[in-house]
Amino acid sequence: MRRVVVTGMGAVTPVGNHLEEYWNSLVEGVCGVDFITRFDVSDKKVKVAAEVKNFDPLEYFEKSELRKNDLFVQYAVAAATQAMNDSKLAGTVEPERLGVYIGSGIGGILTTTESSDKLCQGAKRVSPFMVPMMISNMASGTVSIRFEAKGPTLPIVTACATSSHAIGEAYRAIRHGYADAILAGGSEAAVCNLTLAGFTSCMALTANNDPKTACRPFDKNRDGFVMGEGAGVVVLEEYEHAVARGAKIYGEVCGYGNTSDAYHVTAPDPEAGGITRAIRLAMEEAGVQADEHTYVNAHGTSTQLNDKSETLAFHQAFGEAAEKVAISSTKSMTGHMLGAAGAVEAIACLKALETGIVPPTVGLQEADPDCDLDYTPGTAKRMDVKTALSTSLGFGGHNACLVFRKWEEM
Repeated sequence: MRRVVVTGMGAVTPVGNHLEEYWNSLVEGVCGVDFITRFDVSDKKVKVAAEVKNFDPLEYFEKSELRKNDLFVQYAVAAATQAMNDSKLAGTVEPERLGVYIGSGIGGILTTTESSDKLCQGAKRVSPFMVPMMISNMASGTVSIRFEAKGPTLPIVTACATSSHAIGEAYRAIRHGYADAILAGGSEAAVCNLTLAGFTSCMALTANNDPKTACRPFDKNRDGFVMGEGAGVVVLEEYEHAVARGAKIYGEVCGYGNTSDAYHVTAPDPEAGGITRAIRLAMEEAGVQADEHTYVNAHGTSTQLNDKSETLAFHQAFGEAAEKVAISSTKSMTGHMLGAAGAVEAIACLKALETGIVPPTVGLQEADPDCDLDYTPGTAKRMDVKTALSTSLGFGGHNACLVFRKWEEM
């Protein structure tokens, strides 16, 4: 089996539109949750979200291209461009050996709703670009075209586990020889009237409209997640290929678990069987065990059911070592970026390995007795991180776990 390393990263998030800005915000505990500005929420039950701020698409697109690309595609291209520039991969890999695995949980929902509204208001036609703007595969397709990536190219759609699965499946494709490098991650731009109404109706969103306390994973008083948006993309590369060209290596992808709860369309299995197996499978493949050098970036959505069942999964997967592991939920700062969440959280894992800093869970003030592990409340901490895990759970019962190893330890 071939080894797979990470040689480039890019991020567009509610707390920063470039990699270092994003990471520095996490370390400093900057919360990106605020009142929604994209549309009028004066009559809405939920008034807060974690929107991307000050994003300039003209860094990545000609002005004439913007009307042809939904915002989720713009975010994806931005993060992918950052990752490619960071990796310095361009020109070093054959187009047929370069792939793109970028998914989206919802796709071009802004285009879909805007087009529907126009028809309802009497318009006779919609944009000829509507279909390619709204379909979920277009982030992968557009990035593939942008970088002439002619190798294996797929969108993954597993709701909130999307980009973790995208990275995991890309890792397997390189490991088994189908590509030498793959741009992998996810993108989402779904903060709109329709999605806000839908998530509110299924009682998934917080009813707390105080931006500072709305998202508080593992806190006793948590009551739902906060919608976020943005994109995260990493460059995965075959180890020998990366070394031969002198690439900077952030860390090694060494384990991946993919399971299903087969339990409920929205609720996680209260026995946490699926996510526990995903963690165990990923750790077994990586050949690692949890200890005082392990960091876990939890799915940590700030919902009652997720945080409780995920805590149980950590106990079941790690055993007695669960007490030694440092865990945090960076969703407390970015909100829940849905299909992009796993990728930006994987980036947080890789930066923790690189810097020896574990980002905090902000807003965690009163620990839930059912969430009894070290969730790094309030402030970041320094730690000799040698192994980092990222867990993701998606509607439909999808579970993913990624394991990364510190490069210097090889």
